[in-house]
Amino acid sequence: MTGALPITAAIARRGEPFRLEACVLGAPGPGEVRVRILACGICHTDLAARDHDLGTPLPAVLGHEGVGIIEVLGPDVSEFAIGDTVLMSFGSCGQCSKCRNGAPGYCKSAGLSFRGTRADGSSPVALNGQTITGHFFAQSSFATHAVASVNNMVRLAPDLPPALMAPLACGVQTGMASVLIALAAGREDSIAIFGCGTVGLAAVMAARIVGCHTIVAIDIQDSRLELARELGATQVINSSREATGKVLRSLGGVTRAFDCTGVPEVIQTAFNALQSQGVLVCAGVSKPGSQVSIDLGTLMYGGRVIRGTIEGDAVPREFIPRMIGWYRAGLLPLEKLVTPYAFNDINQAVSDMLAARIVKPVLIMSEH
Repeated sequence: MTGALPITAAIARRGEPFRLEACVLGAPGPGEVRVRILACGICHTDLAARDHDLGTPLPAVLGHEGVGIIEVLGPDVSEFAIGDTVLMSFGSCGQCSKCRNGAPGYCKSAGLSFRGTRADGSSPVALNGQTITGHFFAQSSFATHAVASVNNMVRLAPDLPPALMAPLACGVQTGMASVLIALAAGREDSIAIFGCGTVGLAAVMAARIVGCHTIVAIDIQDSRLELARELGATQVINSSREATGKVLRSLGGVTRAFDCTGVPEVIQTAFNALQSQGVLVCAGVSKPGSQVSIDLGTLMYGGRVIRGTIEGDAVPREFIPRMIGWYRAGLLPLEKLVTPYAFNDINQAVSDMLAARIVKPVLIMSEH
């Protein structure tokens, strides 16, 4: 590889823990930069990709919530400079009709994120002399360095803490944008949020910011529900002990519902809790082939809506600065979600997240 750089990356293989290994990173191409990674959040999507639910070719370097410092510019990059601190969100081509019309999450080159390659099928990462998947979400930030696309890259002020900014790239963005954009929730709305991980808790904070009069958080972990209440939930339901549907019906149902679990039975409960003309948005990653049974009469005659979302329909370059503004104003206490881990503790971070001992693990690769 011309301009190659030795790096350390966390290699994902199906059914195995991540393993830090020596790799080689190629030079950035057009529309790309090389970034020294400071921090990267771990998301359930990374684990789904590792376990092959998303069809991402393995072995792979995953990671899609990277924050770092630009070290090398691609041949045609002029909007960023060497030394800029940047946050990297999901990949998109920037040229198709979806991207041009403010819907980069639905980019016609959808493989740019999950396939883990550039549009031409190439990858900038090699392991033991063989090219592997190394452009996941146009970045692959589970590494000391990454070659990333600038299309959905956002410049960060130097005083912003990388570990707290990393989740804005995906998890927090998805939760907040789903409430504010995909659901278009407002003061007149009551909302039920199913699942209180990073995405769900971000949704709670968004609902509080926008002023929803009723915010119901549902989870099976009391600690998560306590945090949800602290962040703005007006009512909480532990679905392992309470009949969620019955409780929501006793409240008169909700005008908005948001599912972060991807579990068909939970989605069914969320839909059934909608008032007439209510809207359910689903952002959880379901297993391939999962299905939900909807009563078409309830759907049609009640004017209800059920739809999916990618990243809450956000345009990162527009929405991430809004979230940073809320953070600076004290309305988005990201420190209550984030637990930092050293890069070589990646498997402990994953274990703690899956066991619900923590909410959002963020890997620390290097300091400024």
